[in-house]
Amino acid sequence: MAVRFFSDEISFQPTDKQKLSRWLKNIATGEGKKPGDLHYIFVTDEKILDLNRRFLQHDYYTDILTFDNSSGNTVAGEMYISIHTVRANAESYQTGFDCELRRVMAHGVLHLCGYNDLTETEQSLMREAETRYLKQWTIDSGQ
Repeated sequence: MAVRFFSDEISFQPTDKQKLSRWLKNIATGEGKKPGDLHYIFVTDEKILDLNRRFLQHDYYTDILTFDNSSGNTVAGEMYISIHTVRANAESYQTGFDCELRRVMAHGVLHLCGYNDLTETEQSLMREAETRYLKQWTIDSGQ
């Protein structure tokens, strides 16, 4: 089980990778799952649009695409994150970039744990879980 960070067509790496890895694994554990290999790939808007078109037949930009490789109770997957969209969302939501990035990263793990966000009810449950885990980051960081 490992959390790994990659960049594709963009030069980006998150800060404090070890702490992020622990936190992301704790999200899976907190949801009653066993963390497996979690791969975060940071990409451009154009790359995520291409992936969204090719694999989901969606013709729009998004902040994250999650590809589930889970097996049984072990969550695993590849999460493609558009750094450009995360920056734009941070500005729109008037939050810091790092906080918005953590929200999106948690969102990916929560998808692997079984959360969806297609209906208003599902979106509400997803946001509650994201907020709960972001608070955990803050408590652990003393921020």
